[in-house]
Amino acid sequence: MNRVVHPIEVESYRRLRARLDTSHFPPLTRAVVERVIHSAADLDYATDLVMDEGDLEKAHIALHSGAPVVTDVEMVAAGITRRETVCRLRDAKSGPGLTRSAHAIRLAHEQVGPGAIWVIGNAPTALEELLTLDAAPALVIGLPVGFVGAVESKAALRESGLPAVSNVSEKGGSAVASAALNALLYHPTSPSKEQS
Repeated sequence: MNRVVHPIEVESYRRLRARLDTSHFPPLTRAVVERVIHSAADLDYATDLVMDEGDLEKAHIALHSGAPVVTDVEMVAAGITRRETVCRLRDAKSGPGLTRSAHAIRLAHEQVGPGAIWVIGNAPTALEELLTLDAAPALVIGLPVGFVGAVESKAALRESGLPAVSNVSEKGGSAVASAALNALLYHPTSPSKEQS
């Protein structure tokens, strides 16, 4: 991917790395950690995020091979700058025992089937719904934010054994979820290229 990096971003990463040593992380984990921190200006994500480099490697290949990307809300989709996404929230309806966000996940699953990359940054109920489906995801970026259900839904994601990026605390949100996906999009597909 040919991407021109703005000088402000270059300086931001220089300052981030001056304040936090990320060199011990494996390449894709480092890319995700740094881009999430950059999106939130929150160094605590370095110890709050949970992911596995092997899962990220497989997801990176899937993403660059054209796997569909599904988001829970348009705010997450808007933050993913170099890829078309699927977001069915506008078509969804709430009902007894079903939030609009959860219904949107059902609709998206019917549309994309297995092997998608799911990016959830807003609604814990969207993540909870995804975990009830036989989605067989390439990766779940589960970073919903909030004081009700966010911690529990992310813990359930980690316990599910699905390939995932999550975090332990209530923190999260659309910006950090899209940043995690963008880290995989921007990371070079050739191991000989250096990541910015």
